[in-house]
Amino acid sequence: MQPLYNVFMTLQKILSGMRRACTELNLIDDSDSIAVGVSGGKDSLALLAALAAFRRFSPQKFELTAITIDLGLGADYTPVKEFCDSLSVPYVLESTDIGDVIFNVRKEKNPCSLCSKMRRGALASVMQKLGCNKLALGHHADDLAETFLLSLFYEGRLSTFAPKAYMSRSGVTVIRPLIYISEADVSALARDMKLPVVHNPCPANHNTQREYVKKLIKNITADIPIAKERMISAITHPERNNLWEK
Repeated sequence: MQPLYNVFMTLQKILSGMRRACTELNLIDDSDSIAVGVSGGKDSLALLAALAAFRRFSPQKFELTAITIDLGLGADYTPVKEFCDSLSVPYVLESTDIGDVIFNVRKEKNPCSLCSKMRRGALASVMQKLGCNKLALGHHADDLAETFLLSLFYEGRLSTFAPKAYMSRSGVTVIRPLIYISEADVSALARDMKLPVVHNPCPANHNTQREYVKKLIKNITADIPIAKERMISAITHPERNNLWEK
């Protein structure tokens, strides 16, 4: 009985944050056809599970389709397909040679940025064929803070991703319904629901700039427990910004 209760409580917490995001940020409209970018990681699977539950009581009626872009690195997405079937969500697996291009042809030293762009392009192409108008990604509040520091340290910019963004080249609107959810809660849902997380075969896994920043934030919060929470709060409340003006 306890495991079922844990799933219910964790899912309710995530759904509460998702409802808040959708309401405050106007992420979902009536008749949306939403593609969920499912990498096979815990974040995207948790997003898919939460959206499948959210559509049952959302005031806006929308359709869901799960799309996986297979990089050609040997991952097995059969468990993801079975999970989508259990949620009554159509699943599309798109095979690509992105992995070969990045690691063998171009031999990228910092592959994540190019990989992200190529995957996003492949997703947009599949979405156009399916008639989907929005792409839901599993970025959460921790990703928001990490991206801010990545931009600051490596690009010299005060920048991070938006919870909702229109991509004019593809005509797709990207939404991030987990923007108010912590990674800890996402991990808890993945554990309690026993989500079919697929092993990431990427050669750069756990050896990236983002991984470095993630560890840095963890070390900072060991000394200043509220540091990450304050950083996220500062980003999500731009009215508090007081930056240098010429």
